[in-house]
Amino acid sequence: MKEEILANQHDARQLEKLYRSNKGLFKSEFHQLYPELSGNTLAGFWKERLNYESEDTNWGTSQEILMVVLASLFAGLIAKLPAIFNINEELFYSRNVGFIVFPLLMAYFGWKNKLSIGKIAFVAGAPLEALLFINLLPHAVKSDTLTLSCIHLLLFLWAILGFAFVGDTRSGAASRLGFLKYNGDLVVMTTLILIAGGIMSAITVGLFSLIGFNIEEFYFKNVAIFGLAAAPLVGTYLTQTNPQLVGKVSPVIAKIFSPLVLVMLMVYLIAMVYSRKNPYNSREFLLIFNALLIGVMALIFFSVAETSKSKESAPQTWVLFLLSVVTIIVNGIALSAILLRITEGGFTPNRAAVLGSNVLILINLLLVTAQLFKTVSKKGEIAGVGKAIAGYLPVYFAWAIIVTFIFPLIFGFK
Repeated sequence: MKEEILANQHDARQLEKLYRSNKGLFKSEFHQLYPELSGNTLAGFWKERLNYESEDTNWGTSQEILMVVLASLFAGLIAKLPAIFNINEELFYSRNVGFIVFPLLMAYFGWKNKLSIGKIAFVAGAPLEALLFINLLPHAVKSDTLTLSCIHLLLFLWAILGFAFVGDTRSGAASRLGFLKYNGDLVVMTTLILIAGGIMSAITVGLFSLIGFNIEEFYFKNVAIFGLAAAPLVGTYLTQTNPQLVGKVSPVIAKIFSPLVLVMLMVYLIAMVYSRKNPYNSREFLLIFNALLIGVMALIFFSVAETSKSKESAPQTWVLFLLSVVTIIVNGIALSAILLRITEGGFTPNRAAVLGSNVLILINLLLVTAQLFKTVSKKGEIAGVGKAIAGYLPVYFAWAIIVTFIFPLIFGFK
């Protein structure tokens, strides 16, 4: 995108086409290029246009609204399939929960980004193959590989969604970080929608109970389930048509929670020394420890994605650097604990998956921390951190493929 903006910096028509093809990417790339274009009158116009924040809510085109409404209804119908066809709910949702929303989000971004036929075939074909694979796996009361496959299937679908979002496997760091930022904004917006929906549901059920109608069971089985399925789709639509709605909230959340999580982790590690429970002698503790690690990693990624979009802040960069260092310590503890378990009891599907995940996360953390150190020591820029994160995302995609599709075969569906 940068090269195209530079090549067409005097062509108003072509700049408009580039903007409409991917507004978020155009905005981020233009702001990075603007110092080189500051003498250009057309560039000055675009700077004012991109920085102008309308107080009005943009509801998009009627075609886009119709698509979101139909997708929301379709997501609700998918969620209702167990009730409609008398399918075992646990069996259905454990394997197919990701297919309720992810394929519809892929379709939305595929349509919005006007993907080519080849890319549409990939975005549609990969989830379809995954759908067939996960539902053809043998059913077992207790199967570690099935559980791992179901969990990592969500990561696989998330990666395909990322491809539909950026529109190209060779997209630069800015577009991939834009995808991470979208995920953070979506979490904020979807949470707000669910809170509002929860309040409305409570009021609705309460009002009907006052006049003698007990609609609670009917409401939550037939109305609330459609709302839950539709929330990410509506949240996506709002973040894409009105980025200003959460554009200022997400960076604030990142800035507030990064130092809080840093302090919490440091206190937690100290408290763990004096506690009788640790990941070396408690399997449940190790699982929670790894979940904590993934959560902190997500916060670091989201914070970097937000920081790279705004003016670099030295205190915030220092917080991210220290948080990355502490997270490496957490990762090291988790990694040593799983290696101890493997030494004592050998390889199992769960141990192999946790070991692989921890090694990949550790490598990524070391790369990110090295770039953050260069940034705080004035030897590099925050953009380098973003590139370290964005360039590593395909590795997680490859790992998701291995665990989802190959682990069940390697370990004999155990």
